[in-house]
Amino acid sequence: MAARSQYEELARQLSAVGAVKRGLARSLPADCPGGSAVVLALLHHHGEMRISRLAELLDVDMSVTSRHVAHVAERGWIERSPDPADKRSRILRLTPDGITVLDDLNRRTTEMFAHNLSDWSDDEVGQLNTLLARLRDSFACRGPGGCGPGKHGADCRSRQADGDNDLHTRTPV
Repeated sequence: MAARSQYEELARQLSAVGAVKRGLARSLPADCPGGSAVVLALLHHHGEMRISRLAELLDVDMSVTSRHVAHVAERGWIERSPDPADKRSRILRLTPDGITVLDDLNRRTTEMFAHNLSDWSDDEVGQLNTLLARLRDSFACRGPGGCGPGKHGADCRSRQADGDNDLHTRTPV
């Protein structure tokens, strides 16, 4: 187990990651705020879904999700169609315009990282990716039904791979 001072420094560093996220958000087009970008990314990653599932993945209230969905639907980036299983519900899916916007967002994000991390080697970027994924997995596995400290193993990783606990995915911001 690491020393307490290491955890304190980690907390400071993670707080400072907010500056990175704000920089990424500034690279987004004015008509596509971060919440909209995440909606597009989740629909691309998980495929069509009901708004209730999207709210779960976003881990926000249904009213917040509805505002994000309305924003992207008004721009034609997603379509809302009746759910054949329940006509009161709607199925959300990306449109070709939504995929184009998402491709642009991913390009912008990648370019921003490439510019700001130009003095990093591929190995260093890879190490950061590996450690951030491990940090995320450690927090995801410690919840209800997850593994305990020191018992992180293939069993909890397979639950994450199944998508049941996949609340975190690659998003533009």
